Amino acid sequence: MDMVTLLTVVVLAVFVGFEVVSKVTSKLHTPLMSGANAIHGIILVGAIIVAGQAVEPWLLAVALLAVVLATVNLVGGFVVTDRMLEMFGPRKAAGPVAPGRTGTTLAGSGGEERP
Repeated sequence: MDMVTLLTVVVLAVFVGFEVVSKVTSKLHTPLMSGANAIHGIILVGAIIVAGQAVEPWLLAVALLAVVLATVNLVGGFVVTDRMLEMFGPRKAAGPVAPGRTGTTLAGSGGEERP
């Protein structure tokens, strides 16, 4: 393929990916992230296999860069998924509150208590 065709495919993939991801509701985001994490794990295994079979130094450098980027992507996906799952979990109890105080303040009010 020539360079114009490859660039056209990349640009179209970016637009289609943006449209698809922007239409996903928040309830479906966490299951889709879990599926994406599984795919990224497969990509990481593939990058490790390519790095292990690399003969030329430049190919080894590119393969090791792919391993590093795939690892960052995989770990970041798990971190984001964990934070999303915390949003759906039970709320943590607040610490002890002094007698006669509600424990909550008005935002930006300099520490005034809520009525």
